[in-house]
Amino acid sequence: MSHTAHIPSHRKPRQRASKTALRAGVAGGVLSTIAVAGAAGPAQAEPVTQTIEMPTITAGLSTSVAASAQATQSVALDLETRATEDAAAATAAKTAKKAKAEAVRKAEAKKKAEAAAEAKAEEAAERASRSAERTTLSASSGSSGSSSASSSSSSSSSSATGSAASVIAFAQSQVGDAYVSGGTGPNSWDCSGLVQAAFGSVGIDLPRVSQSQSTAGTQVSLDNLQPGDILYWGGAGSAYHVGIYVGGGQFVGAQNSSTGVVQKSLDYDPPSGAVRVL
Repeated sequence: MSHTAHIPSHRKPRQRASKTALRAGVAGGVLSTIAVAGAAGPAQAEPVTQTIEMPTITAGLSTSVAASAQATQSVALDLETRATEDAAAATAAKTAKKAKAEAVRKAEAKKKAEAAAEAKAEEAAERASRSAERTTLSASSGSSGSSSASSSSSSSSSSATGSAASVIAFAQSQVGDAYVSGGTGPNSWDCSGLVQAAFGSVGIDLPRVSQSQSTAGTQVSLDNLQPGDILYWGGAGSAYHVGIYVGGGQFVGAQNSSTGVVQKSLDYDPPSGAVRVL
């Protein structure tokens, strides 16, 4: 190869001067434009005179929260009112039940007290009557009197008929039973309980106490007694003791706790009056 032969160069070829100058001019123009725009911008900007309010949801949210709170409060108030009403109803029911029980208890206590008072009055009257009866009768006269009274009683009782005979038979069948205050049978009686049961055996409903039984029928004279008449001791309407006239000058009655149910002569304890029911 000749020493003048062309050897390729490995160096980067140089850019043309015109192309380089063009690039430099373009770059300088862009920079100048940016600089001018930057300098002119702040000077030409107008100050902000109003604030644009963006729509918010706080007003609607607060209204919704308030409505929810009011609804919750209303429900709570309703529940409280209902609880108060239920409590009041329960208290009223309890009070009514207690008052009813107390009324029943008082009624029963009153009934027992009335029966006890009647029994005490009858017993006291019986003791007073016994203390006032004649003490001059001898044992022999008493025995003979009882014998004649018994025979007279048998004839008088046997002469009774119909309902009167049934009443007398019932009363005589209880002779020997015990006297118990408030007793209505079948093995213990007080005076009005025995009379009521005897007449009840023939379907006649008498009042329970002696005061009422002494006015339950037609008043009759003691001189005009008939078997089956109700005898009473004390005033009509305020009697403290009653018995049944069985004829022959005798009566059957539940006298007191010492004697029980007995059949005695009217002389043993003269009655105050009599009423006729049959």
